[in-house]
Amino acid sequence: MGTLRILSGMRPTGKLHLGHYTGALENWVHQQNLLAEDGSRVYETCFLIADYHILTTSLETADAYQHTIDMLMDWLAAGVDPEKSPVFRQSQVKEHAELFLLFAMLITSSRLERNPTLKEQVRDLNMDSLTYGHLGYPVLQAADILLYKGNIVPVGEDQIPHVEITREIARKFNFHYPHPETGNVFPEPEPKITKFSRLVGLDGKAKMSKSLGNTILLSDTPEEVLKKVRNAVTDTLKVRRNDPGRPEVCTVFSYHKRFTAQGELDSIETGCRSGALGCVDCKKLCAAAISAELEPLLEKRRYYEDRIELVRNILLEGEIKARTIASQTMQEVRTAMKLG
Repeated sequence: MGTLRILSGMRPTGKLHLGHYTGALENWVHQQNLLAEDGSRVYETCFLIADYHILTTSLETADAYQHTIDMLMDWLAAGVDPEKSPVFRQSQVKEHAELFLLFAMLITSSRLERNPTLKEQVRDLNMDSLTYGHLGYPVLQAADILLYKGNIVPVGEDQIPHVEITREIARKFNFHYPHPETGNVFPEPEPKITKFSRLVGLDGKAKMSKSLGNTILLSDTPEEVLKKVRNAVTDTLKVRRNDPGRPEVCTVFSYHKRFTAQGELDSIETGCRSGALGCVDCKKLCAAAISAELEPLLEKRRYYEDRIELVRNILLEGEIKARTIASQTMQEVRTAMKLG
């Protein structure tokens, strides 16, 4: 195993879409399988199902378990290997809550209120009030990361402020509570920006989001993908087939850039700009390219759908591994703080 540990996770919101795939899952699988010259893994990887974090914006938890299973099947289909990367629910490792409580003593409310990501969430969700738990979201996230001594945190640019809060908390804890034998209990994790952090939604107005209904799911069949891509927004000035298009403003072409091979991509761009390629045909080519990449994921997902008990066992085994790491970390924390 490598000397650097990566901790990343998602809220359990059910089936995942292409934005999750290009913005996180691809990167996770790459890091999980990355090898050094001597054949050893560069990173240890742990993947968290952040079910406590649901509560920061909604009190509804009735579907959390089914959403967890649906999301986990997409993780496994995309290539997350539970033998290499423990997968586990936050709520089933109680040390998350314990470390969150201790970290809450190390940061002021004014510092959390200055968090730009929080301000954006309040604006985007039209929130007229803020719970203590939502204000403290970055502190719980710090506990998630540092409980497993994460060195690297794969994030989108909007999450960098959260990682900086994690670094501040780690520094403050290490300063006030040096471990008598090892010195610093926690590393200061570094953010690692994902290469494709966002895909614009089918409506062309925002990133993909199931709440906006502008997504293509990883579990969509080729027929469903084609139906959705047909409704995607294109260049508003390209009204007729022979009209010259502007690929740089077209939602469909932004998908082509990710899912279509370079040689064919150049041909599509040329055809669009000249007017030789109409939007209907362009969308068919795009849907086919997306479905070609999703085909192995669909096949693997069907395997797990037929073996739900296996999926549950993968989750339970991952939680055993996570609790072992978390217990060791909390023992160091209590020793450093002279608690208990």
